[in-house]
Amino acid sequence: MDAAHRSGAAVAGVTGGVPADPHATPLVGGRPYRVVRRVLGGVPCLLELPPEGQAVTALCVVYHGAWATKEGKLGVYAALAAGEGTGGAAVILPDAALHGERQGDTPPGLNDREYVWESVSRTVAEAPALLAGAHAEFGPGAGRVPLWLVGSSMGGYVVQTLRRTLPEAGLPVARTAALITSGVWREPAVRAPHLRAFLDAYRPVVHAGAAPLTPLLLASGEADPTFSLAAHHAPTAAAYREAFGPGGAGLVERTFAGVGHYTSVRMRDATLAFLGGGTSVATSPPNDTDSD
Repeated sequence: MDAAHRSGAAVAGVTGGVPADPHATPLVGGRPYRVVRRVLGGVPCLLELPPEGQAVTALCVVYHGAWATKEGKLGVYAALAAGEGTGGAAVILPDAALHGERQGDTPPGLNDREYVWESVSRTVAEAPALLAGAHAEFGPGAGRVPLWLVGSSMGGYVVQTLRRTLPEAGLPVARTAALITSGVWREPAVRAPHLRAFLDAYRPVVHAGAAPLTPLLLASGEADPTFSLAAHHAPTAAAYREAFGPGGAGLVERTFAGVGHYTSVRMRDATLAFLGGGTSVATSPPNDTDSD
C-alpha cells in the first residue's frame, strides 16, 4: 500500500467526521433511533432513544398490560424517539413488577386479579426510583424535560395512579394517555387487605379530582370485550369530566370503532398526536397485544 492509501485508509468514506455510509439503525418514517437495555432504579427497561449526540427532549414511560412484557411495546411509540432531527423523547419501556424479567418475584397464593393488582401497586411504588435512574442516565437536564405517561390495559391502571402519586413525590407529570383501560376498579376477587386499601385509595371513579388536572387522554376500543364502553369507559370518562369541570379543557376522550382489547394503529396515532409526536411518521401497525 502506498503512502496516500495508508494515510487515507482510516478515514475512507468519511466526510467531516460523518461516515458516508453510517451504521444501520432502526428507522421509523425513515428517521433513525436507538434501542438499548438499561436497569433504572432496579427496573429492567428497554429504551428507545434519539440518535447519538441528539438531545432528549422528553421522558415518555410506557407501561404494558397484564401478562405482557416490555418487548411487546418496542416500536409502538418509537416515532417519539426519532423526533425531528435535533432530538426526541427517551421512550422508557419497563417491565411491570412481577412481569418479564421479574416474573420470579411473584409471591405465592395470589389469584389472577390479585396478581394484577399486586403488580400495579408495586409498579406505582417503584416509579420514583425508576425516574431517578432515568435522570441519572440522561443527566441533570432530564429532570427538567416534560414527563409523559402512557399505559394500556393494566398499564392504564398504573398511569392513572401515577398522575396523582408522582406529583405528590415532586415529579410533575405533563401528559398522561390511559388506553383500553378502566377507572372503575370493582374487584370482588381481590381479598388481600393491602390491595383492597390500594383500590380504595386510588380508584379513579371516586378520586379523579385528587390528581393535578394535567392533560389526559382516555381512549377505548368500542368492541373491547374486556372493558366495555358502558361498564368502564363511560363511568371513567364521566368521573374525569366532573373533575376537569365545565369545558373539560385538558381532557381528551376517544373511542375507536371496531377496536377490541388492543392498541390499534389509529389509537396509537392519536396518542402520538396527543403527546406532541404527530402522526406523519406513525404508519406501521403496532405490535401491541396487551391483555388484562
